[in-house]
Amino acid sequence: MILIDTALFFVDQLLGLYFWVLLGSVILSWLVNFGIVDTRNQVVMSIGQALYALTEPALKPIRQVLPNMGPIDISPVILMVAVFTAQHMIYLIRVEYLR
Repeated sequence: MILIDTALFFVDQLLGLYFWVLLGSVILSWLVNFGIVDTRNQVVMSIGQALYALTEPALKPIRQVLPNMGPIDISPVILMVAVFTAQHMIYLIRVEYLR
């Protein structure tokens, strides 16, 4: 039971970290689109490429299912809700079945 609890805790922490990566990606895209940061800056470009590489594999299938809504992209919101739901399910499993 301790091994399962530890594994679930680890997955929960990874999901929490992924949420922050996703939020960082959204904020960076806003900053770029509003002209606040410049993508010609090597640091900004490196961070943007890393965030894109981490988030795009999960966002692409969601974007393929959603209808085209023009400039509005709600796929990060849907992914954030999915991450929160997974974290809540892990919490319920850890509290109800492993205690």
